[in-house]
Amino acid sequence: MEQLRIAIPNKGRLSEKIYELFSDAGLNFPSKSERTLQVTTRDGKYSLIFVRTQDIPKFVEDEVADIGFTGLDIVVESRANVDKIMDLDFGQCEMVVEIKEEDNYETAKDLPVEIKVATSFPNIAGDYFEKLGKKAKIIEVSGATEITPRLGLANVVVDITSSGSTLKSNKLKVIDKILSSSAVVIARKDLSATQKENTEHLLRALNAVIDAREKKYLMAHVPKAALDEIKSFLPGLSSPTVMTLMNDDKHVVIHVVVDADKVYDSIQHLKALGGKGILIMTVDQMVR
Repeated sequence: MEQLRIAIPNKGRLSEKIYELFSDAGLNFPSKSERTLQVTTRDGKYSLIFVRTQDIPKFVEDEVADIGFTGLDIVVESRANVDKIMDLDFGQCEMVVEIKEEDNYETAKDLPVEIKVATSFPNIAGDYFEKLGKKAKIIEVSGATEITPRLGLANVVVDITSSGSTLKSNKLKVIDKILSSSAVVIARKDLSATQKENTEHLLRALNAVIDAREKKYLMAHVPKAALDEIKSFLPGLSSPTVMTLMNDDKHVVIHVVVDADKVYDSIQHLKALGGKGILIMTVDQMVR
């Protein structure tokens, strides 16, 4: 059996999210600790390799792993020759250009020609400022990038932000956005036919979990006369499933999948139409 080798981050919130996604998709990986380097499903079909997030694109490019889960920003920075095969619904952030709040510049184009830029993304930052015609001295740092302007190490920062709280605490402001990033799945260029098939099966299982997280399963007893109106606001995946009730020809049971953010309104509407016995359940997976 040809095994699919999957590289994922060895620690951090992204690692936890990915491992949880695999578990929810029914992939039976053994439990792991921080020192675990590799685990394999019981059927031997998939193997997880735990490495630094920054190393994953190169691991995939160099065929140490067949596919990898990491951030889009990491992939772009690495310049690795890999294929992006799936966007995930977590790990959203933005790569931005930051300066001190009191600096009198509104956009990156307004910056002086000669600048000092502190960043953990030297390739992206270098390319960005070169296109703007700036002579940027790139100062590569591995962390605490936001404090460098106050220390006099740099007058511009290129960094990742999600909430903006770190910016405010360090009295910085954003003057441009370079890219939007989230978790992605990448693959090496020359997967075999079996590896491609296993990858497709894996992505289908993951998509089923991701789609299900945005849905709820609703069941209710409703008057048969209200079905046309109910269908107008509860279409489900196509239309509600309708089932008859024993010894009751005036009511039916409906089963329907609804968007999670519309559950409350749907319940109120159903109750107004005489709906009773309303049940709301989570959806573990949903295969379209």
